[in-house]
Amino acid sequence: MRNFGTLMLVIGVAGFLYCSQRLSKAGTVPEGKSISESLEYDAGRWEVGRYVCGALGVFGLIMTMMPKAR
Repeated sequence: MRNFGTLMLVIGVAGFLYCSQRLSKAGTVPEGKSISESLEYDAGRWEVGRYVCGALGVFGLIMTMMPKAR
């Protein structure tokens, strides 16, 4: 469990940093767009990717802190 959690944590942090870097180079999403409409733009896809990677990192942190399964 801890190895899996560590792997998810590393992937989440690296993915978050990568998506943040790509998001800074992408344009902006026009105001008033929903999440599904924002996926039509590069900036919207990178923003959603950043949130997914952040959630993956938090999941990895939780899995790392859990005791070993018996």
